[in-house]
Amino acid sequence: MPDPSTIRVLAFGSAAALVGWTEAAVPASEAATLRDLAARLSRDCPRLAEVISRVRFAVNQRYAALDAPLAAGDEVALIPPVSGG
Repeated sequence: MPDPSTIRVLAFGSAAALVGWTEAAVPASEAATLRDLAARLSRDCPRLAEVISRVRFAVNQRYAALDAPLAAGDEVALIPPVSGG
């Protein structure tokens, strides 16, 4: 059972490869906004920092802007850029 005082972070595709995990928990007290979370992830994972500006985020299964507020129990997905033809 997830800790209700954390934010659940899911990484997909190349974002997961960069951070080295597919799921993590971040204390809600460390990420008031999506921008705060992105900054923390960039500090923790320098390889992710190189592409963070191209990563899309979804909060509770809805795309969100970096100024979106976060709360304990939220789920954030890191959605990497995709290419194709």
